[in-house]
Amino acid sequence: MAEAIRQIKKYASKGKQAFERNELIRIWVVYHLQILGEAARGISDESQKRYHQIPWSKIIGFRNILVHHYFTINADEIWAVIEVNIPQLKRELDRILKKYQKDTKKDHSEI
Repeated sequence: MAEAIRQIKKYASKGKQAFERNELIRIWVVYHLQILGEAARGISDESQKRYHQIPWSKIIGFRNILVHHYFTINADEIWAVIEVNIPQLKRELDRILKKYQKDTKKDHSEI
């Protein structure tokens, strides 16, 4: 999921105007949003419950919209996800990964 976010940010950083004007950037971003949703779908129910602060069902649902209703997607809605939801998700994933790494390091130091 973190890699998909990095890939989205890679071209979203060029700005909304580039996103709207450049079909390849739009396709790139949508593709990686789909990957993000696929990755979320692969997270176990147990982990989804443990990390309930992440809106798993919304991420997966958005992926389904992107895949099954591609030609009705509104570019402004996608851009809003990029500007609002992706940074929030990145912060939360970073926090979870940092805690996981800290816990893993702690577990190995006790061996």
